[in-house]
Amino acid sequence: MIRDPRRILVTGAAGRLGRATLGLLAHEGVPATALDLDDPGNLPADRVVTGSAEDVEAVRAALDGVDTVIHCAALAAPSLGTAEQVFAGNTRATFVVLEEAAQAGVRRAVIASSFSVLGLPWSPRELHPAYVPIDENLPLQVEDPYALSKQVDEATAAMMARRYGMDSVALRFPLLGGPADQLPGRAANYAADPRSGAHELWTYLDTRDAARANWLAATRPVTGAQVLFVAAPTTLAPQPTEELLDRFHPGAERRAPLPGRTAPIDVSAAAALLGFRAEHLYPVEPASDLVIP
Repeated sequence: MIRDPRRILVTGAAGRLGRATLGLLAHEGVPATALDLDDPGNLPADRVVTGSAEDVEAVRAALDGVDTVIHCAALAAPSLGTAEQVFAGNTRATFVVLEEAAQAGVRRAVIASSFSVLGLPWSPRELHPAYVPIDENLPLQVEDPYALSKQVDEATAAMMARRYGMDSVALRFPLLGGPADQLPGRAANYAADPRSGAHELWTYLDTRDAARANWLAATRPVTGAQVLFVAAPTTLAPQPTEELLDRFHPGAERRAPLPGRTAPIDVSAAAALLGFRAEHLYPVEPASDLVIP
């Protein structure tokens, strides 16, 4: 049965994903509470609470009347603070938000995990996936504080499901952006230097689709603690995916054909559980005749 939330709390509300999620909730006519360190004054929410997701009192105040939480607040890269700030801040925020939500009677939580939980994007060494297309069973190779924080966040959500019966979905987002930010520059980089995208497998997701994934995770019939990859079905690179993999991840086992610019991520679990399918694809022109340097 589709859930009909009466009020949703969105943390990290002023960030790219939080703001897009609030906009979608407004479109769906769902009352929303926004929690962020600062109120920019233009958030599409009927209630705004200023404070940190690490602060128990701020989170308790934000949870008033809430029955669903979408937790987006985080330092989104290990370069945005010290190792201690990134790991401890992210994991504390997730624990506080989910613990307080469970204590308040919330029974559905969505958390923004990351493709980075695999360990590939921020490792000090060059890492390779064991197989492609990657899926939720791929072994993790965590070597940085951000990836570790996401691994712990997923474990925290699983613990909350066992302890309190609060169903949760951790969405492993790749690079997020849109045609006016992030994606054009990254696509140009991949075209000029495909190695620069190897650690992210050249994958992405339009922020509008990411917001919709949050909405589906908040409303579809889900039980227990689920971890799901979501991504666009094609890459941001103009070169054929299999040629890129031959050059930059030659040891990865091939478990399925990846024709053209097919993204090397298996998102069938998100499709089956949530009915998710990316709708906003960035228009990269295929270039099978490009020489991969």
